[in-house]
Amino acid sequence: MMKKVSYTLIACLLSVGLAACSSNDAKQDKQNDSAKQADQKEQLKQMEDMQKKLDAQKIDDQKVVATVNKDKITGSEYNSALSTIQGQFQQTGQDPTSKEGAQEVKKQTIEALVGQELILQDAEKKGFKASDKQVDKQLKEEKKQFKDNAQFEEALKKSGLTIDLLKGEIADSIKYSQYVEKEIKTASISEKDVKAYYDQYAEQIKKQKQKAPEYKDVKSQIKKQLESQEKQKEIQKEIEKLKKSAKIDVST
Repeated sequence: MMKKVSYTLIACLLSVGLAACSSNDAKQDKQNDSAKQADQKEQLKQMEDMQKKLDAQKIDDQKVVATVNKDKITGSEYNSALSTIQGQFQQTGQDPTSKEGAQEVKKQTIEALVGQELILQDAEKKGFKASDKQVDKQLKEEKKQFKDNAQFEEALKKSGLTIDLLKGEIADSIKYSQYVEKEIKTASISEKDVKAYYDQYAEQIKKQKQKAPEYKDVKSQIKKQLESQEKQKEIQKEIEKLKKSAKIDVST
């Protein structure tokens, strides 16, 4: 069975697309003064050094990192998920290449892949399917991230995917979303919950001597955030339940 909720698609394809955009920006930067160029050169070197450290955490694509019931999770799937987890760490100001960070990244990557596999297996058991029409529609949306088909094809090649593998990942992404929508129930978020969150946030902003946005302007955003957090909690509960009857062997 094809696996994984498009970690490769999101983490690899988009990163390649962004890299292509960055190279275009670099051409424009040549027109700037030498001081700015030197600063950008140093920043680029730091980024390249960090990328080398991140890449060093990858493993052989063919290695089996875990077996969930009878389905194997390979190194290529691990590496794709790894990139996503590393990015999340960096966004929160953490260093995924430190000793502690690297251990936590590895742990979270394995847990994410195992949990995802358990959900997909249960989704198949319960008859969730992705139609060709749904897959093709999603594929068109992903292609819009690139300026043309040539750039998309290049990104596909660099990420180690074929169009059929990509479609398989998109199909799993759709089945996963269907499962979460239908099977994972969460309590509704009340106005009281939203206001309490806003008040806490506003107080923190006040302590920093900054002005918080008006409640009416952010309450919809806060509600969506809280709903997403609740959904994630319930998904994790479901994964823990599925683990009880699953045979899981982690080999990395």
